[in-house]
Amino acid sequence: MTEVILLERVERLGQIGDVVTVRPGYARNFLLPQKKALRATKENMKQFEAQKAKILADNQARREAAGVDASKLEGLKLTLVRSAGESGQLYGSVTGRDVAEAAVAAGYETVKRQAVIIEKPIKTTGVHQVRVSLHPEVSVIVTLGIAQTLDEAKALLAKNAPKAEAAEEEAEVEAETEESTEA
Repeated sequence: MTEVILLERVERLGQIGDVVTVRPGYARNFLLPQKKALRATKENMKQFEAQKAKILADNQARREAAGVDASKLEGLKLTLVRSAGESGQLYGSVTGRDVAEAAVAAGYETVKRQAVIIEKPIKTTGVHQVRVSLHPEVSVIVTLGIAQTLDEAKALLAKNAPKAEAAEEEAEVEAETEESTEA
């Protein structure tokens, strides 16, 4: 295990200035190269304490800039056109890169592929929500309308997203029960 000093907030790990113990590979391959942490040595502790005010001020400035971008992204609805089977199953899945490209095409240059957090794979058409993390302390929910044509995607987004998913699921269940009773 390796001890590191966090230079920025890391989700599920700690805040700026926390000394945390992580696995060596996580420190070596992610935290240190991304400049999110320093090894917890006496020299680095002194260096961090000397620069703590500057690090906190830089973080505050980045958080405020991300807050401005988040207010622009609030309520954003993106349409994605994908090939799918008759049951609505996509050929492939929607990735963070797809969402970032759609956001950039819509005029939101601040959305990067790494910022898009997809909790579970998106493999069906319909309305889905993803989280865009613009800063470790600032994130916003973006709604995706995924369909086989642009008109279908826009129609999906025109409906209220949670109600649309529930209505589709109910319609599918009703259609299945009607088919089973007819047979």
